[in-house]
Amino acid sequence: MAITTFGAIYIGSYEVSLKIFELSQRKQLRTVDHIRSRVELGKDVFASRSIGYELVEELCLILKEFRKIMDGYRVDDYQAYASVALHHVSNELFVLDQIWLRTKIRVQILSNSERRFIGYKALAFRPEFEEMIKESAALVDVGGGSMQITLFRKGKAVTTQHIELGIMRIKERLSGIEAMVAHYEKQIQEMVDKELESFKHLYLSGKDTKYIILLGDYIGDITKGVERKKEDGTIEQERFLKKLKKFRKKSAAEESQELDISNEDDPLMIPSAVLYKRTVEEINAEYVWLPGADISDGIAYDYAQSHKILKPEHNFEEDILSAAKALAQRYESYSKHTEALLETSLAIFDAMKNVHGLAKRDRLLLQAAVILHDCGKYISLVNQAECSYQIIMASEIIGMTHLEREIVASAVKYNSNPLASYEELADKMNQDSYMAVAKLAAILKIANALDRSHKQKFRNVKAALKDRQLLITVEAKESLVLERGLFSVYADAFERIFSVKPCIREKRMFQ
Repeated sequence: MAITTFGAIYIGSYEVSLKIFELSQRKQLRTVDHIRSRVELGKDVFASRSIGYELVEELCLILKEFRKIMDGYRVDDYQAYASVALHHVSNELFVLDQIWLRTKIRVQILSNSERRFIGYKALAFRPEFEEMIKESAALVDVGGGSMQITLFRKGKAVTTQHIELGIMRIKERLSGIEAMVAHYEKQIQEMVDKELESFKHLYLSGKDTKYIILLGDYIGDITKGVERKKEDGTIEQERFLKKLKKFRKKSAAEESQELDISNEDDPLMIPSAVLYKRTVEEINAEYVWLPGADISDGIAYDYAQSHKILKPEHNFEEDILSAAKALAQRYESYSKHTEALLETSLAIFDAMKNVHGLAKRDRLLLQAAVILHDCGKYISLVNQAECSYQIIMASEIIGMTHLEREIVASAVKYNSNPLASYEELADKMNQDSYMAVAKLAAILKIANALDRSHKQKFRNVKAALKDRQLLITVEAKESLVLERGLFSVYADAFERIFSVKPCIREKRMFQ
């Protein structure tokens, strides 16, 4: 049985960690060692948008030790990631360069979407998770700079919302009053309530949630000793809140002593406890689940999946499509036209697989683009394309990276607008991504032209590539004069991109 020794390094807002794992198909994932070191990068990030040389020095010394530890375990491979907070500092490139030169560790900065998805993967390999989302669940992932809430209903992702309310961010915003414990907790509570108010109104109104799943630091320490259900390891909401309800008139040291936490002087203890407490109260689920997973576990599972060591039962692609559909429905743009467009665009994509050079993942992005292509009409019928682009880019879709969201949003935008030059988009994507946008938009355009009237005048769409022609055969219920006229306009753009001429073949259906 092959065993891979793997190191997961994560540079967060207030600590740097290294976890050593053994990965195998038989034993799956086993933690061998876990080292954590406190480095409050978030203090500099949120205060000055720059990381000082003292912190860079401290960070490099820690990572040097991590390199020695990994060498001692003879790791086969490693991944080193940093939180998106590092991306917001003015000296980002210089910090990463110094880390590489001094430690020989390559660090990749994760976008918020990537960070949350990797953390989510640590759960998706757990059978308890699948059972919970079959009913209804809210996954709350709390970090140093922000938190993210993903809702699941009937096994499908409904929405993912990013909220700029993290433990370190709260501490920095309220640093002037943290000595006044009663007022401090009240201010934290007001901040949390303000941010959750809109979320509750839009996504929780009139809907019950059975489980709330909490990810993040401190939550395991805070709930030490709380009795859990034997079947699935959950805690009744009342029991969970009873453990946290006394954070009002005690210092951090006193609270830590009551909760039996060793790091009693940790200034992040009260913000984290209040944040978890208020979030659980507001979402008001029946049960709380603390899976004990962290970002390092997610990094290991992500590596194991990509290297075909482990295979999850959970379908991440379905998460993307269900979240996209829920977003389209929110903007009242999911219709029979959308379903017709899905059938046509996928038939074209599959027929062109030997010509377009796109990957299986691009087929998924095409589906997302089709589902969301009309969402901007909710805001403006005149500027629909730009509004659609802005809606997609402003929305978190779990499982989709920031770049993939850019590709989908751009394909939607250039479905209606002329394709911009690469030079105009070079700050948003590389050439490969630009080509994907151009090709997906071209497919979407001719598929859209076939149902321009939104009346679904045909059925049984079939596409076949013959020589340098794409033959699209449809069974028509009525005249396609309008569709043929518009199709010829978009066919030219399609031909320029693929060097393939699309043609319609119409079979008349008899009533």
